[in-house]
Amino acid sequence: MRCLQRNKQKIFYSLYQGKTEIIDSNGNRTGEFTINYSTPVSAKVNISANKGSNDLELFGANIVYDNVIVTEIDCPIDEHTRLWVGIPALDNDNNVLPYNYVVVKKASSLNSTTYAIRKVDVSGS
Repeated sequence: MRCLQRNKQKIFYSLYQGKTEIIDSNGNRTGEFTINYSTPVSAKVNISANKGSNDLELFGANIVYDNVIVTEIDCPIDEHTRLWVGIPALDNDNNVLPYNYVVVKKASSLNSTTYAIRKVDVSGS
């Protein structure tokens, strides 16, 4: 399956970059970690209108997802990626805004990569 240029929509994604241990003011380890993500990057991809019955078995019966993204480009998105679909990722001061989707599953084929994505509510984080 090839992706038509006219069907592509602009999204933003932020890749997981690991975690950093939090150190208190005395230099002691707290046992807590901060999760690090990259600065959001834009991409043009095909996004399904909503999941349908023909997509049900693509990722398995137990995967819960809301939409499907299809891309033919070599994209680094994986199961740990945050997505901004239909909303901006940065405000006017280049502060990262709350994301609204996460990647649930990735399925690669010879000509394209398909991602199952789920809507999340992270307002305020």
